[in-house]
Amino acid sequence: MRTDGLDVSLTAISRACGTSRNFLYANWKSASALHLLALGAELANTLDLTLRRHPGDGTAAGVTRHLTQAVRAVRRHPTTAAVARSSRAAMAAAHTAPDGPLVRVVTEHLSDVLHPLVPHGGIWGDPALRSLPWKILWIARPAALCPEAVGDQEREDTLDGAFAELLRDLLAPWTAPTR
Repeated sequence: MRTDGLDVSLTAISRACGTSRNFLYANWKSASALHLLALGAELANTLDLTLRRHPGDGTAAGVTRHLTQAVRAVRRHPTTAAVARSSRAAMAAAHTAPDGPLVRVVTEHLSDVLHPLVPHGGIWGDPALRSLPWKILWIARPAALCPEAVGDQEREDTLDGAFAELLRDLLAPWTAPTR
């Protein structure tokens, strides 16, 4: 999927995995179901890798830095570009999907990253923080799902800057006052 996006057939997948198409069809009823599983795994892996490379420090500024790096990692991931090339419809749907496995992967990651902002109870301990993963997802999608910006430093910096600025606005209530 990193090169062919959603155009990868079950035959090609079975060959690459050293298994049979029958095995794949027995476990995944369609190529779409297998593609969705693979996309979810790629997304989760990318977010986990970003968390290890750019961990937040539990502050609003640290969350902003981490999530800006996560958005950049998704935008630069080869699968993002391959899916955009192979299926404009899938890419458009990704910008507006209200639920599904990919949205769950992202909102779970966002919830985990936001958790330290409220030491007792995490996002469930603060009613205002509860809806924040969804709000962040909505502002992150345009920056993360823009693979055509990769390689254009000015455009990438603009996307990252706009995302970070919106995120700082969202996280302002959890920012410690400067003295």
